[in-house]
Amino acid sequence: MDFDALLLSRLQFAFTIAFHILFPAFTIGLAAYLAVLEGLWLATKRQAFMTLYLFWVKIFALSFGMGVVSGVVLSYQFGTNWSEFIRLTGGVIGPLLAYEVLTAFFLEASFLGVMLFGWKKVGPRLHFAATVLVAIGTTISAFWILSANSWMQTPQGFQIMADGTMEATDYMQVIFNPSFPTRLAHMLLAAFITTGLVVGAASAYRLLKDRAAGVKTEGWTESRISLVMAVGLIAVLAPLQLVVGHASGEVTHKYQPAKTAAIEGYWETRADQPLHLFGIPDRDAQKNHFEVSIPGVGNMIQNLPRDEVIKGLDSYAREDQPPPFIPFFGFRIMVGLGLLMIGLGAWGAVLIWRKRIFDSPWFLRFALIMGPSGFLAVLAGWMVTEVGRQPWLVYGMLRTRDAVSPVTTGEVAISLTAYILVYSVVFTAGAIFILRLMAEGPVAAKTEPAPRGQRAPGTPLAKAPEDTTPGDDGPDGVLGGPK
Repeated sequence: MDFDALLLSRLQFAFTIAFHILFPAFTIGLAAYLAVLEGLWLATKRQAFMTLYLFWVKIFALSFGMGVVSGVVLSYQFGTNWSEFIRLTGGVIGPLLAYEVLTAFFLEASFLGVMLFGWKKVGPRLHFAATVLVAIGTTISAFWILSANSWMQTPQGFQIMADGTMEATDYMQVIFNPSFPTRLAHMLLAAFITTGLVVGAASAYRLLKDRAAGVKTEGWTESRISLVMAVGLIAVLAPLQLVVGHASGEVTHKYQPAKTAAIEGYWETRADQPLHLFGIPDRDAQKNHFEVSIPGVGNMIQNLPRDEVIKGLDSYAREDQPPPFIPFFGFRIMVGLGLLMIGLGAWGAVLIWRKRIFDSPWFLRFALIMGPSGFLAVLAGWMVTEVGRQPWLVYGMLRTRDAVSPVTTGEVAISLTAYILVYSVVFTAGAIFILRLMAEGPVAAKTEPAPRGQRAPGTPLAKAPEDTTPGDDGPDGVLGGPK
């Protein structure tokens, strides 16, 4: 491996985007969760929903801010490290990125202030509208970013000009390219599941802590409610994610067969391919070491007839083969974590049905351990997608080596070192602070202001029917029993 400017530029972009992608994967789902919480509070007037909102909105604000900062860095790298990519594809990619700023970022920035600081300035319904618009903005942002990236995976609707630059001929084809619909659905589901896992883990931690102490502290009721909400979401969306992921894989097989071969560890072009459960791909030897396989299942997994030939990596020149090691293991990590998420949701759903979810310490421990699994699955899936596309930056059209800026190895090494040092300090500190907030639990929101005309959480009332209704904030109310 030669550490030249190209490789270092790739490592630098991979490092910065690996940090960045974690925050949108969380804030997209968390914004939607906040909208649900505030909507439930308006509909039911249950104070527990407002307390949960005020608690999680702090974490959303911190995560959103770090996501914006890390995202700005990526745009700078397009100019510093990948200027040829922008010069050659700017006629297609540029407008998509501009639309993301104009339609999504402006929407988020406009209403985020109302959402965070407008409690005493606007009424509850207008504040709820601001929260919903922020959630819509995060989804629109994902729409444009996924559209641009999907076009790089399955490019269409463009022409190559005499000077080698690419210009769009049909923007509907550019935006709605073949891989975009399934990849957008896959990413949005991943964001919602990631948020559900984090909320579930934070709730489980609080309940386990109270269980160990033998007391019910402030925030106990809210943690029970949020745990049930999180488990319900995971129970529904995790199996759906498996279906959407499979559909995305079918699109990949059709339009990027070399990536499929790398993911599945297929070196030989043949019919009746096996399913490789494990192996160590060796690009030099053009084979897998220590294979553990199920014969004849590969075609079935791809929804293909058993006698249909599936291309292996031997169908491509060595320079056109994607490096198989990362896609092979990244895919298996992603699928393995997905199966654990399905197991978590199914187990939790059974416990909810039996009204024993709060009495199962083993389930609570499992939910706590699974907290970061959504982030790990997102990172694994991103590595499968991006490394599996190599050696192309625009698949089949522009090689990665032809898109790098005319910079020296030393210049990129210095900037990469600086990024590592700054990110290690800033984002580690931010992550630790967020974890400390989560550890405090919903009780941390008790002193926050309430919307205009409403009481703050924890403020005494002469009469508070929503707090005195039997079962309102207890397990019966959570589980759909008598209220």
